[in-house]
Amino acid sequence: MAARLPASFIGSFLARSTPRQTCRFTRSAVTTTRWSQQLPSKSIRAYSSETAPAPAPLYAKLKGDLKTAMRAKDAPRLAVLRAVLAAVLNASKTSQPIETDAQLVALLRKTSRATQEAADQFRAAGRGDLVEKEESQIRVLEEYIAGSGVQSVDEAELKDMVLAVQSELAAEGIDAKMGEVMKKLLGPGGRLDGKDVEKTTVAKIVKEVMGSKA
Repeated sequence: MAARLPASFIGSFLARSTPRQTCRFTRSAVTTTRWSQQLPSKSIRAYSSETAPAPAPLYAKLKGDLKTAMRAKDAPRLAVLRAVLAAVLNASKTSQPIETDAQLVALLRKTSRATQEAADQFRAAGRGDLVEKEESQIRVLEEYIAGSGVQSVDEAELKDMVLAVQSELAAEGIDAKMGEVMKKLLGPGGRLDGKDVEKTTVAKIVKEVMGSKA
């Protein structure tokens, strides 16, 4: 790094110099200053020890299958994968990103329901060609749901879980209201955490089991 000249030295030099020498000195000083400003400072960079979380296995599969479907020109699979991956991208910009296989399966089920509704509308309109198009996409969606590896829970199992949570809350001296039961079931580490289950279905079962307490 260039050393700075004392102000007293510069003043005495300018006083003894001719105008041309002064001009040269001034340009040199400016050049030196600019050069010194461009030199990197010896600062310590702080690097985060946290690494980005690995993508969910199902998400990685969908990304890989997109390339395969493009090469194979598999139109139904391409339409499904592009729609699902776009939805995941949009969710990543919100406060509720899709980060787990269970969340992805919920998205696949939601997409399947919407596609089925579209197929029903086309069937009512006599558009058999469009019905087949939608149903081919539903088959792709169901294939991913079935192969996701995410455990599904039926209504009988849900009822048993609700009863178990009620007992746990009672033992802890907590009033087992619907909100507490739902939080215990669906919260991190809860019985339904990471499982393929619709929140609306859980709410329905909790109301049925709890009755007036809900």
